[in-house]
Amino acid sequence: MNNTVQSKSRFDVVDALRGFAVLAILLVHSQEHFMYFVYPDSSTLPEWLNTLNGMVHDTVFAMFAGKSYAIFAFLFGLTFFIQQRSQEKEGRDFGFRFLWRLAWLVVFACINASIFPGGDVLLLYAIMGVVLFVVRKWDMKSITILSVIMLLQPMEWAMYFIGASKADQLNGPLYGEIFKYSTEGNFLDFIKGNLTIGQKASFMWAVENGRMFQTGGLFLLGYMAGKLNRFAENDLNKNFWLKVLMISAFIYVPIATIQGLTKDSYAGSVFDMWQKLAFTFVIVPSFILSYWRFTQFRTMCSSLRTYGRMSLTNYLSQSLLGMLIFMPYGLNLAPKAGMALSLILAMGIFAIQILFSNYWFKRNTKGPLEMLWHKITWINSSKTTVKSAV
Repeated sequence: MNNTVQSKSRFDVVDALRGFAVLAILLVHSQEHFMYFVYPDSSTLPEWLNTLNGMVHDTVFAMFAGKSYAIFAFLFGLTFFIQQRSQEKEGRDFGFRFLWRLAWLVVFACINASIFPGGDVLLLYAIMGVVLFVVRKWDMKSITILSVIMLLQPMEWAMYFIGASKADQLNGPLYGEIFKYSTEGNFLDFIKGNLTIGQKASFMWAVENGRMFQTGGLFLLGYMAGKLNRFAENDLNKNFWLKVLMISAFIYVPIATIQGLTKDSYAGSVFDMWQKLAFTFVIVPSFILSYWRFTQFRTMCSSLRTYGRMSLTNYLSQSLLGMLIFMPYGLNLAPKAGMALSLILAMGIFAIQILFSNYWFKRNTKGPLEMLWHKITWINSSKTTVKSAV
């Protein structure tokens, strides 16, 4: 296989995997009614529907909750490597452009958070993304050590050993405030609350429950995967991803079991992050190996590739469509939509976004927000093009 084909294959599988992650985020958010936790009264529903709703909820959360964001974070680190390498080939240091890019990611985070109760994870990405700037000239050994330290969850272990109680976490009362103003129906207060209380609640939850360090560690894992060219389709990488799959599957069950026994303590937060990390690296290798091995699976992923190429646009537009469907500021379907119907509505959102993505890419090479972010990244620069997986 020549280098051109390898490069195309690598980016195809990355786009498809990114699309899968964004779709998984949509499925989880639909079960949460986009952080608007209002549902039908189960006592008024037939027993078969309650059973179905429970099965849908448990399946979606077991498969995707905490894993979709992890995949997204892993690919965020990979994307940084691709962008940096492209600039290094032309004698440029991408680092400071990347910091400028992160500053604008904060803007996108605030745009999304304004209509998404509970804050937006992109703010965490913008903050923790600085670690990629710091390590961009480090050797692999040093980056590996830092990633291991971050994934070990040092802060959560410190809280556990000093005897801190999860009941005293700061994020809990904030989410109570979010629910209160979200149900009152004042749209301006809704936006204001999301941008202040919501963003604070989201960030504090990430700090207090291990997602902050895990996100940084995943950024570094994605960066190293790029440096090692792990997305090129060859026998070496097939064996590598198979080993990752086998090890992750082997350690998942004992970690999940311990997490269930310790879930009320900070040690439980650590094992929760670890079991989600392990399952994430069951999903990622399974997806990659299936993509490389099965032509039919690769064909089925064509829509996910398109979806992933417009990941930022689709991620933010999910929140807008979700608000219009579930919340009082739109159709207010949350009180009528159980888990099964919410899943169907999520797939409707996905279908709308795919139709738009296909339409858009007939005329453009990047999504609307991707194009804007690209232009902002290179503002005041003579450079007009940059190779990117985004």
